[in-house]
Amino acid sequence: MNEQKLKRRINFLTYYLVVSSVAFITAIVWIYKNSEPQENFDVLNVKRLNIVDETGTNLRMVISNESRQHSGIINGDKLPERERPSGIIFFNSFGDECGGLVYDGNEKDAGMVLSVDKFRDDQIMQLQYMENTKNHNRKYGLQLWDYPKENTFEERNNRFNGMENLETDLEKKQAYQKMKTDSLLMEDRLFIGKGFNKDVGLFINDKEGNPRIKIYVDSEDNPRIEILDKEGEIIR
Repeated sequence: MNEQKLKRRINFLTYYLVVSSVAFITAIVWIYKNSEPQENFDVLNVKRLNIVDETGTNLRMVISNESRQHSGIINGDKLPERERPSGIIFFNSFGDECGGLVYDGNEKDAGMVLSVDKFRDDQIMQLQYMENTKNHNRKYGLQLWDYPKENTFEERNNRFNGMENLETDLEKKQAYQKMKTDSLLMEDRLFIGKGFNKDVGLFINDKEGNPRIKIYVDSEDNPRIEILDKEGEIIR
């Protein structure tokens, strides 16, 4: 084999090696970019976990301990920092908080609550458990509320903030009653479960929060059915 043929063969092999290497690297990069990377963990310890949408910017769920819990977002505005229990907070496509599951328990009290929020407002339904762990007094069941008016969160929140500047308990009580008169507060509509008074049953209120129907077994195991007027007097 003469020297010229040897050079041509070396050049060909060099060219082939370069092209093959580039093709191989390109294939590896393409596979990596177009595959869903998966990692398996036996144990994962985190203090807070944010689940976001496909853009990577909008929250859809937050799982957190009590120290790092999200304060909430309503109407696009983040609420001021506040104490919240450990648990899960859900967010809708508008970015607002729309419910959650929170829980805790200590030497004073314990509880777990699954809440469903009204769109761009506070909760309207809860599956709840609450207990005074000192005296073992408990309430648990399904709770429903109604808001007399739509889109009142901002005004209601401003009124509550304004109450912090009031000096006396009487002024605060009057301000709270004014909020109720102006239909800014949610009203209890229904509870199914066991109350702190140990009555177990179905309790239905009217739109103003007045008890109207009670079907229950009291703490002495007496079955009762009560129909009440707006003043709370038993009709039959």
